Amino acid sequence: MSVVKLTAHNFRNLKSISLDFHPDLNFVIGDNGSGKSSLLEAVFYLGHGKSYRTSNLVNLVNFQESQFTVSIRDGNDRQLGVTRNINNNETQIKIDGKRFSRLSDLVKNVAVQIVTPESFKLFIGGARERRRFVDLGLFHVKHQFSLQWREFSKVLKQRNACLKSNDSHSMLSYWTDIFCQHSLQVAQSRQGYVSELVEELKIWTLLLLPKIDKDITVQYSQGWSQKKDLRELLKSNKDRELSYGYSLFGAHKFDIKFLINKRAIDVKLSRGEQKLFLLALTFAQANLIKKVNRVKPILLIDDIGAELDINSRSLLSDAISELDCQVIITAIEKNVLEPFLCQSKVPVNDISKHENFKMFHVEHGQISAMSE
Repeated sequence: MSVVKLTAHNFRNLKSISLDFHPDLNFVIGDNGSGKSSLLEAVFYLGHGKSYRTSNLVNLVNFQESQFTVSIRDGNDRQLGVTRNINNNETQIKIDGKRFSRLSDLVKNVAVQIVTPESFKLFIGGARERRRFVDLGLFHVKHQFSLQWREFSKVLKQRNACLKSNDSHSMLSYWTDIFCQHSLQVAQSRQGYVSELVEELKIWTLLLLPKIDKDITVQYSQGWSQKKDLRELLKSNKDRELSYGYSLFGAHKFDIKFLINKRAIDVKLSRGEQKLFLLALTFAQANLIKKVNRVKPILLIDDIGAELDINSRSLLSDAISELDCQVIITAIEKNVLEPFLCQSKVPVNDISKHENFKMFHVEHGQISAMSE
């Protein structure tokens, strides 16, 4: 799936926009605060049902307005949209004119991956950030995972309630048995997906980090020691869990770490190399999503000039040419896009003759297609 047309009303500082995108490559140019990130955020919202910048709904609505609307027409001529009202917290979801009640009905049709300055939290943040990244891919690639995770979360909540109430008898034993069953199911799905992700990642690190790709490894932790049976582990730590009031082991403790020569990526690599690895990881996940032929991924890359020198941007340009995804890239200056634009045989300064991308300019929340 690619975005053919994006329409947004009162989203952030974007008063009212209607844009026709290129199915493959799009560039958005503008100063800081002009609305570039708001444009990416609007697309992201359709793919996730939330913002990547704020958890406060009020921040997403244009000043003095009560609601925002974001909608797209995709490459299959489907219309998908969402309206959120901040006064009554009402959500209206429409797909081809038909109303739906759950955001999951919308987001399963839109696979959005994003790389922003905040994406570095994947390395320096807690395990929650990495779980979120992996589970996003699982949601689109392993269709049964969404149900598995919902069921596991319900059981985890019940077991934690038993631990918190200091119930060390029959109810805790009952929920522990079910908890172990669901933990194993979730762990098996994740382990299978991570194995696929690691194999795909090798392709993209070779393209983006050719000098160090062989030194990169991925460390997987299912949430408890693979050498121990989960039931026995919980049994031997029963008193500890009762004292804490929550489950110390299980699928909710899953983590994945990225290492180079057995040391953390963020310790060994420069900021630019870290960004290239983030892009490789994002491309790998996007390609896995594409392979299931459910939706065509949309890749959002914010501020392409930050941390990446011209050689890194040239490597990135070559890698993007190998992707079968729609890509939307923002930049402050047009000159940082030179490695991408120079792949075309027509003059860089005559944008109107380029057919393999579209370029837009943003100023004070107003977005227009650039001809030159």
